[in-house]
Amino acid sequence: MNKNVTEFREYREKMNKEILSADNLVIKRLFNLDMKTYQDGELSAKTKEILGLVSSMVLRCDDCIKYHLEKCYNLKVNDAELYEIFSVANVVGGSIVIPHMRRAIEYWNDLKQE
Repeated sequence: MNKNVTEFREYREKMNKEILSADNLVIKRLFNLDMKTYQDGELSAKTKEILGLVSSMVLRCDDCIKYHLEKCYNLKVNDAELYEIFSVANVVGGSIVIPHMRRAIEYWNDLKQE
């Protein structure tokens, strides 16, 4: 397994457990709402993850980008689709998104090596 991918997954899991162990109702509901938002509905889960990835790139959240990249990868987004997603993110977010696109491509390549 790729170190970059493994470290991200382990850290996210560890911190989510700690956060949820605080037993804060609002945080638990927010996590639940987030999970349910990306399930199939009128829009497919794949479409929703693509939207999440574009939004995360525009907001420049590298952790969110990695999370949505993994979901997109698991939902069989291909390289050509990924570059179209990046195109939308860069048009919406401007050139400030380019460094995040570089890191996203690196992480995507790490995912493909698994």
